[in-house]
Amino acid sequence: MPAVQINTGKNCHLDAAMIGGAYRRLPLLSGGILFIENVGNLICPAAFDLGEACKIVVFSITEGEDKPLKCPDMFAASSLVVINKIDLAPLLEFDLEKTIERAGPANSDSSLSGFSA
Repeated sequence: MPAVQINTGKNCHLDAAMIGGAYRRLPLLSGGILFIENVGNLICPAAFDLGEACKIVVFSITEGEDKPLKCPDMFAASSLVVINKIDLAPLLEFDLEKTIERAGPANSDSSLSGFSA
């Protein structure tokens, strides 16, 4: 799978122009899916339209049960919420139900999944 790294410089997020430039460096796609991974904090990316069909937020339980409260805009903008490292929940006394409850009000239309990876 081809990939292109984008350096955001001093910005905390990607923008549509950066994505467009990177896309032109990829082999021509006929169908398929283009994944855009915006690393860093979850506050900035929610407000920027990158031309994506949907947003997915992935966070680890090590980031805390209050992540949906700290970054409500990202959760509201996401079609799918993925909670990673759920196998650590018992060791960290992580309350999955509380986290789901906190993520729900931000976007009642989003789906939620948990993974251990």
